[in-house]
Amino acid sequence: MQERCWKRMNGQAYEQYKAALKREILEQLDCGRDFSDAEVRQIIDGRLCGRECAGRLDVAGRRRLGKELFASIRGLDVLQELLEDRSITEIMINGAERIFVERAGRLERWNGHFESLSRLQDVIQQIAAGCNRVVNEASPILDARLDDGSRVNVVLAPVALNGPVLTIRRFPEEGMTLDRLVAIGSLSEECRRFLELLVKSRYNIFISGGTGSGKTTFLNALSQAIPPEERIITIEDSAELQLKYAENLVSLETRNANVEGCRPVTIRDLIRSSLRMRPDRIIVGEVRGAEICELLTAYNSGHAGSMSTGHGNTARDMLLRMETMLLMGMDIPLSAIRRQIASGIDILVHLGRLRDKTRKVLEIAEITGFSEGEILTETLYEFEEDENSTKEKVSGRLVKKGELRHAEKLESAGFGQRQDGL
Repeated sequence: MQERCWKRMNGQAYEQYKAALKREILEQLDCGRDFSDAEVRQIIDGRLCGRECAGRLDVAGRRRLGKELFASIRGLDVLQELLEDRSITEIMINGAERIFVERAGRLERWNGHFESLSRLQDVIQQIAAGCNRVVNEASPILDARLDDGSRVNVVLAPVALNGPVLTIRRFPEEGMTLDRLVAIGSLSEECRRFLELLVKSRYNIFISGGTGSGKTTFLNALSQAIPPEERIITIEDSAELQLKYAENLVSLETRNANVEGCRPVTIRDLIRSSLRMRPDRIIVGEVRGAEICELLTAYNSGHAGSMSTGHGNTARDMLLRMETMLLMGMDIPLSAIRRQIASGIDILVHLGRLRDKTRKVLEIAEITGFSEGEILTETLYEFEEDENSTKEKVSGRLVKKGELRHAEKLESAGFGQRQDGL
């Protein structure tokens, strides 16, 4: 009987029944005082234990309905279920009806939806308020983070033509390490040792890659090779780096202009300010524009061992994008810009997301100098596919292509290429 009732409650009937129960519970809660979460759960459980509900749903169905009702009233509605699913790495909400998720690198449509457009808008405002940010028609774009570190992007009308767009990028609770990157095949053991030595020896490292290639994750893993006693300043649009090991850590986050008249605080502002904080290392989550001027100034003014990321299709393409970004912020000849890049950055690490959705280090290159108006680079390691590669599965390894030309920092730090097998 209960199974038959459960089947009858699937689909539209179930949603209508849930909506009716929610209205009744909200009326009960609307009595001029604040209810605790425990009291709300008690009220929901009381309604679900009634004879009417028991006749409609089995025990599992009532448990599911109770969870959904609480999420709708006190949580983030259907989004709550997705946030609790640790197998999901990205949540994409394109209006109230269309929700997509990413699991194991693959996109799939989720069968749930918000009860209405206004409910989705309420959830977005709830997220914005929790981050102490404002998003509305006057300021329709929001970049923020949730309490668990997940990155949130919101785009509202009139910019979003088909309804509010909410995108949430999830990060592993335990954080990524270089050892784990080796274990999952994103990095070779030889390259792990090499990169660790470069970080400890205070080489300036820039990480490039396309969207979703794992730049922030890799930066977080690489940063863990920094000695814990050093003073580290992190600068991000929305704080994602998790340097839990660092004892002397300062985390800075940008701020958008708001309706109260507070001026924006940009990446450029924070880099300038960080130079007065006596940093040993400056880590910038991502550079997208003219702020690279301040970043390279920091690189060239004694703050060795700093790191950052940027969008680029190849390591060489990243250099071209840097030139463009510098031209946006500096009115100087191109040759001077290239010289600035060549003197500021030591190592480029390029990441990629391959056809089988795996993320790998594809190239490690050294900037060897500047000559005849050009930046000189040398590929040290490059990913090469082998005979076991198929259309569905990529197989290959990082192959050593060259030797590190500028080993002065390694030697100064007490590491010798020959003795460390590099």
